[in-house]
Amino acid sequence: MTSTGTHTRRAGTDAAARTAGPQVWDDMTVEVALSLMAAARTRHLVICDADGRRTGRVTLGRLTAVRNGSGYTDQVRLRDLVEGRVALTAPPAAPAEAGPAPRHRPLGILSRSR
Repeated sequence: MTSTGTHTRRAGTDAAARTAGPQVWDDMTVEVALSLMAAARTRHLVICDADGRRTGRVTLGRLTAVRNGSGYTDQVRLRDLVEGRVALTAPPAAPAEAGPAPRHRPLGILSRSR
């Protein structure tokens, strides 16, 4: 006798596997999230609320843009990104310099005329 088995597969399993990643709470700060991403060597995090429900996903690029933005403080949390409370604006540009940087040359010996 040979038994035949059936394999059931949930629809969307592949899509869930592609978007899966480290899950973090939405009250985590941007700095901690960046550190976690570096340690986990991942390019995105899945954000969950206090009930464990997925509320969003954030990428390394977005976190870096937020941290470098003009509205960033060390109090910005991942939930602020999900809820759209943090603007992604570029940091202010450095003021233009008046001219080229001066060159530093070693002082030479001055000749004296008699």
